Amino acid sequence: MHLLLLSNSRSPEGHYLQHALEAVAEIAGSRKRAVFVPFAGVTIEWDAYTERVQEALASLPLEIEGIHRAANAHAALDAAELILVGGGNTFALLKECRERGLLPRIAARVREQQVPYIGWSAGSNLACPSIRTTNDMPVVEPGGFDALGLVPFQLNPHYTNELPAGHQGETRDQRLAEFLVANPAAKVLGLPEGDWLRVSPQGVQLHGPKPARLFRAGQPVQDFDAAAFLPL
Repeated sequence: MHLLLLSNSRSPEGHYLQHALEAVAEIAGSRKRAVFVPFAGVTIEWDAYTERVQEALASLPLEIEGIHRAANAHAALDAAELILVGGGNTFALLKECRERGLLPRIAARVREQQVPYIGWSAGSNLACPSIRTTNDMPVVEPGGFDALGLVPFQLNPHYTNELPAGHQGETRDQRLAEFLVANPAAKVLGLPEGDWLRVSPQGVQLHGPKPARLFRAGQPVQDFDAAAFLPL
């Protein structure tokens, strides 16, 4: 399989997808026909979201179709050479994909036919066994938490353990520790903003400016720097 899983969509300067443009170009290769899944967009209309992605990737020779506009979404997936899944609200994304019957079709295209998958934020969460390590508010009922299961580990995008002075809520590490008590067989990778994972037959490789953190029940947290292949 070939996956590109980004923690976030914007650079610190606010440029959309530009920090990972080379990585997108690398995994896309000579492919042209791409389908974009915009369903994580809640406060942005899906047409506008699709246009934003088209504009961000305009320097690449991609023809990007919003799957919500396809006459037949399954046929659009079958014809796609590249699958893009955007960020936003993970619960909304999963709900729409489940109700439209897209989850098994996406998984089959990526696993069996080696169609590359690019996700950011919620789109990266969707590639995991479940969406239970998302940071998002459950604004809709997704009909279950199981997701695509393209990778055997959980991601926590936008990872940071910072806590504002005086704030009495849990840190991100404490939240992930709760998850691992309830799910001791799981692995969770905290992926800071600006980082991404490249998943290929060679393994899972970290890219970006910040160390990522691997959480496992009953084991010390491990930090990994860019270019490292992760034990996932």
